[in-house]
Amino acid sequence: MSCKYDLLIATGLFPPDIGGPATYSKILSVELPKRGILVKVLSFGEVRHLPKLVRHLVYTWKVFRLAPRGKVVYAQDPVSVGLPTMVACGLRRRSYFLKIVGDYAWEQGSQRFDVTDLLDDFSTRNNYVWPVRVLKKIQLLVARRAQKVIVPSEYLKKIVGNWGVSKEKIEVIYNAFEAPASLPAKETLRQGLGLDGLVITSVGRLVPWKGFELLLDLMPELMEKFSNLKLFIIGEGPERNKLEKLVATKNLTNVFLTGRLLQNELLKYIKASDVFALNTSYEGFSHQLLEVMWCGTPIVTTAVGGNVELIKDDETGFLVGYNERAALKSAIENILVDSDLASRLSQAAQTKVSEFSKDRMIDKLLKILSLS
Repeated sequence: MSCKYDLLIATGLFPPDIGGPATYSKILSVELPKRGILVKVLSFGEVRHLPKLVRHLVYTWKVFRLAPRGKVVYAQDPVSVGLPTMVACGLRRRSYFLKIVGDYAWEQGSQRFDVTDLLDDFSTRNNYVWPVRVLKKIQLLVARRAQKVIVPSEYLKKIVGNWGVSKEKIEVIYNAFEAPASLPAKETLRQGLGLDGLVITSVGRLVPWKGFELLLDLMPELMEKFSNLKLFIIGEGPERNKLEKLVATKNLTNVFLTGRLLQNELLKYIKASDVFALNTSYEGFSHQLLEVMWCGTPIVTTAVGGNVELIKDDETGFLVGYNERAALKSAIENILVDSDLASRLSQAAQTKVSEFSKDRMIDKLLKILSLS
């Protein structure tokens, strides 16, 4: 069968889905044809409406049917699309490339199976309940059988290496930041959104490792110093009901859980804010932080994962320990009271974000995929 395209992208998310993998796959699908490289995207969204086991079988069949028509198969995660890709390509005796942006076994273990270890420890241990052990084995098997594993940070290279994947097989390519259409000035946005006083924004999936509870816990103390302070938590996820109950219990009338917002609306809130706070125990490589840096909102986040590859403490933002209450509170207060400090951090971050160019990312990817 002759090739109909150069690259088959197997992805779990693709617009209108939101998230880093969706953004990444969309960039490739738009930019690679401009370089004469034909792309076919196979989104898991095509089968998500089916029952769980059936959807994976159908997706495997789709990869099996399409794989011979492309020169390169590129899966965007090690489980939902990676496992079907491994099976289909194995049957076709085809190689595949794999992108890993997180540890699926750890995420599921944290949400569903009472795993409390942080990722660095989790990646080196195996004393967990059997469903977690199975997921760990699946992602390791899929990664080992890939021709190359591509990760977006040095931190994730270390984590995947801890799984048992050869370091020589793992390539680091930082994700690109594609600036959206320009936004109005901060004060114009605040007027349009009906915001007054001081505003903290935090964004992310509402899951335990994002640390939103500490932000809620700090708000009464912060309001003793900043009576007009508001906190917006933007995102959706399994912890929403728990967070809403905490807001009600603490009578935090100045805290707002907005749910998921479209990117343009999300960026408006970020740019209109005085501080962006992300108290997370884990980030592989945060595309969200790149967006905040572009908006020019001063950042307070944790010195974990890929964050330290984006943020330099007291230069492009503030880095604190995960759930370190006093440090997080102090960093937020310092930004809110010192406009010169806020401006310095903002300008340095906007300069830094320019390093994450689309052309740089694509050039390196095409070299690894042997499509350049």
